[in-house]
Amino acid sequence: MSRRSLFGASIALAAAPAEAFAPRRDRLIAGTYASRGGPGLVPMTATANGWKAGAPAAAIRNASFGVMSPDRRTRYLLDEQADGALGVYDGSLALRGSFSTRGADPCHAALSPDGRILAVANYSSGSIALWRIDRDTGLPIGEAQSVAHSGSGPDPRRQAAPHAHWVGFASGEPLLHAVDLGADAIFAHRVDAMTGRVMGTATAYHAQPGSGPRHLAWHPTLPMAYLLAELANTVTVLHADRDGSFIEGATLSTLPAGFEGASSAAHIAVNRAGTRLYLSNRGHDSIAVFAIARDGGLTLLQHVGCGGHWPRLFLLREQRGELLVANERSGNIAVLRILPDGRLGDPARGVAIPGVVFLSE
Repeated sequence: MSRRSLFGASIALAAAPAEAFAPRRDRLIAGTYASRGGPGLVPMTATANGWKAGAPAAAIRNASFGVMSPDRRTRYLLDEQADGALGVYDGSLALRGSFSTRGADPCHAALSPDGRILAVANYSSGSIALWRIDRDTGLPIGEAQSVAHSGSGPDPRRQAAPHAHWVGFASGEPLLHAVDLGADAIFAHRVDAMTGRVMGTATAYHAQPGSGPRHLAWHPTLPMAYLLAELANTVTVLHADRDGSFIEGATLSTLPAGFEGASSAAHIAVNRAGTRLYLSNRGHDSIAVFAIARDGGLTLLQHVGCGGHWPRLFLLREQRGELLVANERSGNIAVLRILPDGRLGDPARGVAIPGVVFLSE
């Protein structure tokens, strides 16, 4: 490079704003329940002294779950109420539209891998809702299609009717799985890729009666998934068949041996390498860590305190070496370090946010 070029480059660097060279600030959002004193959707920023909560968006209430479009320009947030709604927001959380989920208490959502179909689980209605998404605007097209589940379980309080609790699209296939706590089942919905509509439904897996399946987590490379049962406090290894059904493997307790108190399993996640599985226990107030073998089998490694009470959801952030826990009833987001072997360090209580139930980047 010539001396003139070097001089010009130095002038350009001097003129550039300092912000251009500052590290990108780490930001998250936290959804809260109004019934638990939640102030709305709370932005969070990482600082040298830990996470800091910003001014809440009070109009975004009961955001129990949400997903982001593949281009990260559009955020879809659920409003978990009797008249369930989907709010569509831009990157600055400005509302772009609100749409009925055609059901009560929507609690989970998923986008198809190409971002063109959005699915929602309506818990109290025991149904799912699907929209086609406009690829240019990111907005849902027309009214959602509603598909009702059927079935019940032996628990008269929790399983008198179906309760859809989780939805997820199978990789590379026009297939939507839906986990239903009330029906003790995983349903497989065949989806037309062009119209975004369900064309047929079958039962992909019958869970143990009364177990109350809640969430499913896929292995990143193996044709396997892990089913978390809320009522039974168990995790079951499932082998995926080509037709969308599952074959049952081993079932393990999520709780320590000898524990006899009340508890209910809540959230589950697998790390990127497919070597560790994490899940939360509400009541026992812990995070359980399992080792995943090469064949997908599980071995319990650890139970560690969740840093609060009632860990509804956690966010596994491997790039930052931390697991953040939304403790609903104690109203705090605890921070647990991910150790080199995948185990978790002792929790720090973290920032206080009343009624926190959801975290997202």
